[in-house]
Amino acid sequence: MSASFLSRGSGCLMVLFLLLTCNPGHTAAGPDVPVIADASPEAIEAVRSGVYLEQTRQWLDAIEHYENALETFADSRELKYGLRRAKIHFAIERRYADRSFETRLVSRTRQEALQLLDDLLRHVQSSYVDSVSETSFIAHGTESLYLALANEKFLSRNAPNASRDRIQQVRQILRQDYWNRPIQPPETARSVVSTVCDLIRRDLDIRDGAVIMEYVFGGCNALDDYSSYLTPDRLEDLYGNIEGEFVGLGIEMKSELGKGLLMVNVLPDSPAEEGGILPGDHIVAINGTDCRSMSTDEAARLLRGPSGSQVQLQIDSPDSEETREGTFSRRAVQVKSIPVAEIIDEDAGIGYIQLTGFQKTSAQELDAALASLSQRGMRALIWDVRGNPGGLLTAAVEVLDRFIPEGVLVSTRGRTRDQNWSYSAHRSGTWDIPLVLLIDGDSASASEIVAGAVGDHRRGVIVGRKSYGKWSVQSIFPVRDATGLRLTTAKFYSPKGRTLSKIGVRPDIVVERTNDQMTAYRGTVKQRLAADADVLKGLEVLQSRLTQR
Repeated sequence: MSASFLSRGSGCLMVLFLLLTCNPGHTAAGPDVPVIADASPEAIEAVRSGVYLEQTRQWLDAIEHYENALETFADSRELKYGLRRAKIHFAIERRYADRSFETRLVSRTRQEALQLLDDLLRHVQSSYVDSVSETSFIAHGTESLYLALANEKFLSRNAPNASRDRIQQVRQILRQDYWNRPIQPPETARSVVSTVCDLIRRDLDIRDGAVIMEYVFGGCNALDDYSSYLTPDRLEDLYGNIEGEFVGLGIEMKSELGKGLLMVNVLPDSPAEEGGILPGDHIVAINGTDCRSMSTDEAARLLRGPSGSQVQLQIDSPDSEETREGTFSRRAVQVKSIPVAEIIDEDAGIGYIQLTGFQKTSAQELDAALASLSQRGMRALIWDVRGNPGGLLTAAVEVLDRFIPEGVLVSTRGRTRDQNWSYSAHRSGTWDIPLVLLIDGDSASASEIVAGAVGDHRRGVIVGRKSYGKWSVQSIFPVRDATGLRLTTAKFYSPKGRTLSKIGVRPDIVVERTNDQMTAYRGTVKQRLAADADVLKGLEVLQSRLTQR
């Protein structure tokens, strides 16, 4: 299998893609929260609020809080490390909510786990876009282990009977003897990690696999946030996104503490839709287990299962005071990358296409959507990639080729020669119609390739808000036991040679985001579009353009 992928997510298979996240740097941060000095009362309160969220294990809320606070107090070391700390704790808890991690990875012997660590280091040192030393990789693993020894989920799984005093003593040893410890020949990463395993097993009786997995996963924090080690389940999910098919109920959800799992989206022709689940509903119990206090990952673990198996759900709806029950059968669900293709102005002939991801079927879906809209009188198009985190690089090139007749669409440059490519348009089959492209802060990777090319070629008017700013390419390297390593292996450039990492594409017309623009989960497509300020601005632009023709 060989493909190029752009997303907030993953590719040698070779699957190249562009994902969404941030660079923690190449030196592990200090182990303790710095003393707040010369800070304003507002900054001090921001730090305290973040620490409270961490203490109550509200990791996602803590991450969001720190990110928002850093927009105001960008130079705060305390907030920066708070964000880093919260991300690492969230990753630890997410691992221990992953069944494939506990059954296939953390149970490895020392020799097996060390071999995996060797494999990852070899891939990183040969293929990662920047040079990363063994010292840096292992230092970040030590940081992850240090924080894991203060994480309730990790301790409950691996050291339920260890005394808090002894745990603190071991953490002190890690800090004094192993934090950013230089790895110099003849010493190796393997020998350092083995020594740590001896210490942890002797003093806390924690199995070797659990210790070394913190070095495997935590070591990847030395890379950018688009690079990570993938458990079997995470790798399977990733390939499902690429193929546009997965086994499940066909829901997109997020945890709301105390309420359950909010249904953000219910896919058409899915078991969930057939069973009457609607966006805006909350799942409150799974097979009799209350899930109102579960994280999204914990609930997803209960919802997983093979095709044909059943799961019983209890569901609350906003339009009913009674909780209803239903039994749902898991099966393969097709995920469309174009869920909406409509004519939204019959008189002017303005079409609207929403593209939610770039997968193998995207170009074929786009051709079908364009042909259908053309038959219904389409003369201009609003192309919506808001909230689109990316996907296959080849899919981004293919869909751009439908609108741009000639010239470079995107190029990539990496550390190795096989990552240097230039992709150009082909004149045949181009749609020469007025175009508006909608973007926002969640348009990333492949979506930014589209925005960059549309802007550089002056092919259409870009409307909305600045895009995310992820301009790198990932490759997925298969690793033993059905796992994978996602590595940033190149950066991508717009037709004019621009790379806008952490900058993003700025729209031609900015539409400020307001609360009344937030579409209701349960509204119909027409209701949502009719209240969407970005769409309304796009209509205004195209109506004016068509009048001038």
